[in-house]
Amino acid sequence: MSDKQVRMLMVLTSLLWSGAFITGKFSVQEFPPFALTFFRFLFALPFIFTILYLKEPKNLFPHGKQWRALLLLGFVGTFCYHALFFTSLKYTTAINSSLIGAINPMLTTLLAAMFFGERLTPLRVFGIFLSFSGVFLFITNGDLQVMSQFQVNHGDFLMLIGVFCFATYALLSRRYMKQYQLTPFMVTAYTFLICVVISVPFVVWENPATYLSATTSRGWLSILYMSVFASVLGYLFQAIAIQRIGAPRTAVFINLVPIFTIIQSVTILGESITLIKLMCAGIVIIGVYLATRPESKVYPMKVHKKAV
Repeated sequence: MSDKQVRMLMVLTSLLWSGAFITGKFSVQEFPPFALTFFRFLFALPFIFTILYLKEPKNLFPHGKQWRALLLLGFVGTFCYHALFFTSLKYTTAINSSLIGAINPMLTTLLAAMFFGERLTPLRVFGIFLSFSGVFLFITNGDLQVMSQFQVNHGDFLMLIGVFCFATYALLSRRYMKQYQLTPFMVTAYTFLICVVISVPFVVWENPATYLSATTSRGWLSILYMSVFASVLGYLFQAIAIQRIGAPRTAVFINLVPIFTIIQSVTILGESITLIKLMCAGIVIIGVYLATRPESKVYPMKVHKKAV
């Protein structure tokens, strides 16, 4: 798979993840945070394990030290991130959570440079900064009053921890795939399974009897979308991209999620869009391209000797 194909795969992943924000608006009204995390990945298990069986039947069961790596990835990147994300929505605004989520590429890149020896180029740093600036203006609509009303609260702190968990997951997954011969299919399948198992006692604590009787088909269909498209396909495509182009370059595509979310809000929910949002979308796309484009190779100049 070429770098261009991987980038297109991550554009599709951003589109799938953006749909989770639309469906999440429905499901979060009917399910508590841990239940959302549990059902989202429970419904995903039959699909991802079927894919694993069909694509890699020899890798159906992890062995030895692979379990230790998968347990850590499942706990940090799947369970912790989603539990923190859904819980944070109870205490913070959509603007705050979106802005904090937008720092994921910068945090991933910083951690990669500090602990994993990832090389940073000025163009990549500029691209990351440009894409984040576009997201910031996109979410605030360039409104100074909205910017001035940004206040840190309990939910913001939870969201920040969640972003740190997701960045850590992205970086560790590439290292563990190399170190323990794990494939993207194995990582996706077993991190989902581990998340479901860890979620069980928390779901019991939330007392399902208090909300299950009031759930609607719209709420369950919303979870099903997040399970199949945002989780199975989204996490699988992300794992493939991390393995191919690395975590920092993969993370930059997260900045496309708000763009696709707005587009779907306009087409599905009938919300309006402004000229400044269109301009900001262009800034984000340019920033993502600059931050993820393959680095050009410098070839030594050939010197032709004159015949004597």
